[in-house]
Amino acid sequence: MVAAYRLRVAAGPHASITVLDPADRLGGVLRTERIAGQPLDVGAEAFVARRPEVPALLGELGLSGKQIATTGARPLIYCGDQLHQLPKDTVNGIPSRPAALTGLVDDATMRQMLDEPRRPMSWQPGADPSVADLVGDRFGEQVVIRSVDPLLAGVYAGSAATIGIRAAAPTVAAALDHGARSLTEAVTAALPPPLPGSVFGAVEGGYQVLLDELVHRTAATWAQVAVRGVQRAGTGWEIVDDEGVRRSADAVVLAVPAPRLPGLIADIAPGSAAAARRIPVASSAVVALALPGGTPLPEQSGVLVAGRTRLHAKAVTLSSRKWGRRGNVELVRLSFGRFGDDLARSVGDDELLTWSVQDLQTLFGISVEPEDSRVTRWIDAMPQYGPGHADLVAEIRAGLPPTLAVAGAYLDGIGVPACVAAATRAVAGLQVTH
Repeated sequence: MVAAYRLRVAAGPHASITVLDPADRLGGVLRTERIAGQPLDVGAEAFVARRPEVPALLGELGLSGKQIATTGARPLIYCGDQLHQLPKDTVNGIPSRPAALTGLVDDATMRQMLDEPRRPMSWQPGADPSVADLVGDRFGEQVVIRSVDPLLAGVYAGSAATIGIRAAAPTVAAALDHGARSLTEAVTAALPPPLPGSVFGAVEGGYQVLLDELVHRTAATWAQVAVRGVQRAGTGWEIVDDEGVRRSADAVVLAVPAPRLPGLIADIAPGSAAAARRIPVASSAVVALALPGGTPLPEQSGVLVAGRTRLHAKAVTLSSRKWGRRGNVELVRLSFGRFGDDLARSVGDDELLTWSVQDLQTLFGISVEPEDSRVTRWIDAMPQYGPGHADLVAEIRAGLPPTLAVAGAYLDGIGVPACVAAATRAVAGLQVTH
């Protein structure tokens, strides 16, 4: 929708813009549901407010007043059947000082971290090892499992083993490129300066408010069909949908998940298709619950889960604590599914709901019947930014014709700001002469 809106702004009111999307509503992995009468985002639910893209877009659309901040509540980590405070002074869980992980890791790991600045370090500028390889070597496996993995599971539905350091912690990689002599030194240099205001933002009323305004401003035609083929037609394109309808276009933006891209461009850009096939993806499921008002939940924003535990969920968001209470219920989200498992596809809604209630009892000692619930599945929607991911993205873009562009979460970042940036870049790069 951002790409369509940018096309409208660039091409003017008389251009014909069509959005082809077979879903029951526009917005992709942004989806707002009403749970017990309250709006709740069941896909992406926040954005990094210190990146400029989303605040700027909200301002452009006259929605700045809809941006809200967190309450300041912080998350917990569940590890070893205990709840711990999320360590401070880390970059995506990679600590800048051993003391930040006191109580979360054992004494041997603390000693390894303390000794790390004195150990020789070999780093090649431009290197992109997995986070697990780098952090495990320098700080130990417990730091990977108990501090880093919980955050990466929440963002990517993956782990430190499936994500490269340049994707998970680009500022740390940059510090190493610039001569940091240890990982401790690099993380310390990469820590963002303390700034006023919330790190994360959201949209009052849910992302649907933003989507509705994009749809209104774009004034595009929505064809509720899937695209089965994109073919050259003279100087432009012919798009074939799953009903056999053919549409002509001067330019095309393919805002599809990475696994869908190769089938659409294999004949047009075989090199780009081959690169896209090398981007693995994960699936996840979100269970949204409305618990009775007054349910005794902690004053925390949620819980991230470390390692193998009795829990089924990988993360719990206490939405009413994170964003403030609305209505007479407590809104909670539980996320299930990680890279390499088939849980989001294979486990039924009833079982996921049962697991959710059990997990809340394990975590907080509460036994409660939800007043309302919703299960949403995101299949193949979570790309894994593995080592060398930026090179794959460069290959994809380099092989595309000038009037065909790509946008999506598998390119420059999985978060909403990065997706806004990728869509804006896609439209800016189109070379349309008509």
